[in-house]
Parts: sequence; C-alpha cells; structure tokens
Amino acid sequence: MTRLFMVRHGETFDNERQIMQGQTQGELNPTGIRQAEALSKQLTDTHFDAVVASDLWRAIHTARILAEPHQLSVVTTPLLRERDWGNFTGRFIPDLKNIKPWPDNIESLPMMKDRASRFLDFIREKYPNSQVLAVGHGIINKAIQAVYWHKEMHEIEKMKNAEVRILDI
Repeated sequence: MTRLFMVRHGETFDNERQIMQGQTQGELNPTGIRQAEALSKQLTDTHFDAVVASDLWRAIHTARILAEPHQLSVVTTPLLRERDWGNFTGRFIPDLKNIKPWPDNIESLPMMKDRASRFLDFIREKYPNSQVLAVGHGIINKAIQAVYWHKEMHEIEKMKNAEVRILDI
C-alpha cells in the first residue's frame, strides 16, 4: 500500500483576484508562501519517499517548500495539472457563473477523472509501498479523490490552499 498525501498548492495572485488560472503557470503570493511554509513545518516529522507535483509553477514552488526539510527533489508530471479551462482561462470567475453553454474547449469531467485514474496508477506503479507527497490543484485533486472514493466530483469537498488529504492507495 502507498500512502498519498494530496496537497493543493498555496494561494496565488490569481486566486486572490478570482482569476480562472487553469493550466497557466501561476505564482504564489506572500500568503501562499506562508501557507506552504506552515504546512512544511507541520509535515517536518513525517517521512516521505518522494515528492511529486504538477508541472505548473504554483505547484512546483509549493512542492519545493514542502520537500526542502526532507532533502527530496520534486518530480513533476502533467497528470497533476489543473483542469484546462479553455476560453475561460484568464477570466474573472464571478463573471462565468451563468454562462451556458460552456465553451467546447474546456476539459470535461470524464477526461479529468480519466487523468486522475492514470495519476493514481502512476503513483502505485512508480512508488509501491511508499509515502508520497503530491502537490496538485483544486479541481484535479477533487477528481483524484472522486476516483479514489468512487464518487461524483460534486460530492468531494473543495480543498483549501495548502490543505492536505491522505489516501491509502
């Protein structure tokens, strides 16, 4: 069994401004850096065999802060990228609430869940019987948990920035 510590990256400037980031790189704001540092201190005494992150900068930055006390390097994977929001990327989130239908270039929930399933398989195969810290994003982390718990995405509670949830896979 592998124990997966799922983390959402620290707060970014775009989170703060309610901008739909999607698969843009993003940058941690001072609050996000403090959140990652606080979580790092909380996890200092927890053993990790590996640290994995989305290949987007906001997740990598968070993962590096978390990996530093453990002297581990960060392995990146596009499987942990945030949902591709297509034409919604870069838009003010409150302005998107009542738009119907959504643009065709938004990554579908079945596609997200498929990617989440492939991420879980990747972790099981690459890190069997290990403790892995994985830094992703709000929606992909939700998809991973939905696949793990055999639930619908809307049934999974939203993760806060720098929150950790543990899955035994």
